[in-house]
Amino acid sequence: MHNMDHYDGETDYMHQEDDWDRDMLLDPAWEKQQRKTFTAWCNSHLRKAGTQIENIEEDFRDGLKLMLLLEVISGERLAKPERGKMRVHKISNVNKALDFIASKGVKLVSIGAEEIVDGNAKMTLGMIWTIILRFAIQDISVEETSAKEGLLLWCQRKTAPYKNVNIQNFHISWKDGLGFCALIHRHRPELIDYAKLRKDDPMTNLNTAFDVAEKYLDIPKMLDAEDIVGTARPDEKAIMTYVSSFYHAFSGAQKAETAANRICKVLAVNQENEQLMEDYEKLATDLLEWIRRTIPWLENRMPENTMQAMQQKLEDFRDYRRLHKPPKVQEKCQLEINFNTLQTKLRLSNRPAFMPSEGKMVSDINNAWGNLEGAEKGYEEWLLNEIRRLERLDHLAEKFRQKAAIHEAWTEGKEEMLQKRDYETASLSEIKALLKKHEAFESDLAAHQDRVEQIAAIAQELNELDYYDSPSVNARCQRICDQWDALGALTQKRSEALQRTEKLLETIDQLYLEFAKRAAPFNNWMEGAMEDLQDTFIVHTIEEIQGLSTAHEQFKATLPEADKERLAILGIHNEIGKIVQTYHVNMAGTNPYTTINPQEINAKWDKVRQLVPQRDQALIEEHARQQNNERLRRQFANQANVIGPWIQNKMEEIGRISIEMHGTLEDQLTHLRQYEKSIVNYKPKIDQLEGDHQLIQEALIFDNKHTNYTMEHIRVGWEQLLTTIARTINEIENQILTRDAKGISQEQLNEFRASFNHFDRDHSGALGAEEFKACLISLGFDIANDAQKRTGIMEADDFKACLISMGYNLGENEFSRIMSIVDPNRMGVVTFQAFIDFMSRETADTDTADQVMASFKILAGDKNYILADELRRELPPDQADYCIARMAPYTGPDGVPGALDYMSFSTALYGESDL
Repeated sequence: MHNMDHYDGETDYMHQEDDWDRDMLLDPAWEKQQRKTFTAWCNSHLRKAGTQIENIEEDFRDGLKLMLLLEVISGERLAKPERGKMRVHKISNVNKALDFIASKGVKLVSIGAEEIVDGNAKMTLGMIWTIILRFAIQDISVEETSAKEGLLLWCQRKTAPYKNVNIQNFHISWKDGLGFCALIHRHRPELIDYAKLRKDDPMTNLNTAFDVAEKYLDIPKMLDAEDIVGTARPDEKAIMTYVSSFYHAFSGAQKAETAANRICKVLAVNQENEQLMEDYEKLATDLLEWIRRTIPWLENRMPENTMQAMQQKLEDFRDYRRLHKPPKVQEKCQLEINFNTLQTKLRLSNRPAFMPSEGKMVSDINNAWGNLEGAEKGYEEWLLNEIRRLERLDHLAEKFRQKAAIHEAWTEGKEEMLQKRDYETASLSEIKALLKKHEAFESDLAAHQDRVEQIAAIAQELNELDYYDSPSVNARCQRICDQWDALGALTQKRSEALQRTEKLLETIDQLYLEFAKRAAPFNNWMEGAMEDLQDTFIVHTIEEIQGLSTAHEQFKATLPEADKERLAILGIHNEIGKIVQTYHVNMAGTNPYTTINPQEINAKWDKVRQLVPQRDQALIEEHARQQNNERLRRQFANQANVIGPWIQNKMEEIGRISIEMHGTLEDQLTHLRQYEKSIVNYKPKIDQLEGDHQLIQEALIFDNKHTNYTMEHIRVGWEQLLTTIARTINEIENQILTRDAKGISQEQLNEFRASFNHFDRDHSGALGAEEFKACLISLGFDIANDAQKRTGIMEADDFKACLISMGYNLGENEFSRIMSIVDPNRMGVVTFQAFIDFMSRETADTDTADQVMASFKILAGDKNYILADELRRELPPDQADYCIARMAPYTGPDGVPGALDYMSFSTALYGESDL
């Protein structure tokens, strides 16, 4: 497949023995071994650069990793690679790699960049084998032997002391694996127990050697044991590559010289010379045959009758000169070059000179070529003379055809145009346009007179020169002259008809214009009147409807004068009709100045007269409706002006009651419920007002100048009143519950109420943070020193002030903790109920999470967990089930199956963790 020469060109360093090298054929098993071995060998070097390959014929296609491999194994820098993805970039990179291999004295034959880029597996394996030979095996030298022989001698010497090892080649001598093991044991005896190896167990031997080499010697696993054992004759190149890795691992890289296979070189030279001889014979035969066929065509002198036919012959000759002959000139030149090159190669390689077949010598071809060019020159001269002869007649005939065609194209449709009676239905503007268009046509007609005379003169000259197609020319010329006379007569007749029609239409146009000027404003007046008479009106007061009635009466006073104008406009239209009838004018359209017609004017006038009484009736009905609406407004306002202030007064009374409460909580609750009953008894008045409001809504009344109260105001005030009294009663009930549950005395509650009211300066029923703080301090709460205290919710400033006034020393941190308890939603205010809850907890003896936890510990027998049976034994069934369902499993180290965590359950009961 390829040859490799040493860089000094003097000695062969390796003789290729495999069929793969000669025939491009490779045993599938060997190919598999080569793929695996060569891939592992390449990766052993590429990993030094931080990369590797997976598929040997695919991963080298772009040339990048191939160049990197050569840089790693040679220690030299190659030319900068191309980074593009196109095929030309890949070929350039591979060529750079092949050039570098060649620069190291290796002559590559039949290994081209295109095959590598195309992923040719055989070529890629051959190229990698060339690289392995040059950089891994060539420099191996042992006792004046080099390369393969040196590597074989080295293996024989290193394995000589070992039993059952006899290395004679690089294939079957390695199948039992003892050779690989012996090489490792000879240099690193601690890695392999050689005494335990058996010759009849090649799989174990090979796997042992490969695994040890990969793990301890940094030699990658290039083959599998199955690849060697399962092949009758392992691939020599794969074995040599693997063994060379052991050589370099143990003995270092020793370069050896190897020369190319001279036999292959000699055969290649002979094959190339034979191919050149065959190419010459074929090329000479084809060229002489083409000359033989072409000369008769060039010698044909049969003239044609027409210029077109002769021009086609000239065009064929030009195609011959441009397209057919140039490639043959190149073939003739290449034939001579190939002949000279072949003779030179034969002389340099000591071969006899080449003698072509009879009649195919270079001189024979030159003689035939001379005959071809002689016939070619005479043919071209004859063509030019014939073309000159026909040129003059064809020029005159073409000139006649062009002028006749131009004239015929101009006259096409002209007779039909002149005979049209379009002026009979045209308007005045259209008649004037037709007249101008006809004048332009008359000018164009006069200009074409000269062309008609030229056509007749050319036809006469062609007759005198005896042109072959004179009959058709004469007939065409006669048709043109006859048509010209007819066009002149039709033009005069149309001009007279257009001028007559113009005068009649100008009179009618003046009347149309006057009709349009008077009809337009009158029509607009009627449309405006109809719009006003039909316009829906929305009024809300009697004054507004009275204004509309006054305007309507003024409009009715203008109707008699409008009727006079209508009759005058219709008289203009009647005059136009008389003219049309008298002179039989065919009116094609309507008035061009307006779209208004008498029928439309009469129809709109009738409509106006019809709408006037309808408008009268609508205004009367609306006046009655507005009077009724005014009555409903006054009726609603009289009640709303009483109920609104009553609700406001009740709201103020409730506010005073909630602040100035005296007596026991029970007395206060009784008083509030009686007050609530008196408020509820006022509900019928609210319902009556709702009925009046419904009547107002049904009448679509949207404003009421007699009151500032709306029904929505009354509803919201009533709902707020009921809500306020209910909330106040609920606060008293909650205070009673708190008092009874916490054991707070009436005097304490009075004190809490007095402090809260004192700091609730705006009487809003809630304290700010600072007011809450002052309130607590005023009650003796030491916030700064007692971190265990819990507070409620107040507006921050009010609450703080309350605490301070009660004698508490409030630190900022402690107060922030209290506020987080009483105001968990961070609203910034503290209600009285939240204040009472906080103070109740501070002054009463309450259970804590620690107390509950201690109680559970007693039930559990002093254990850190409790069992379900213990809970059912000590607690009522429903409470025992409640605890069991919510207690988490105990996870402590002293736990037992079924243990429950009562500690986390206890903290969750008091909100200190999640239940």
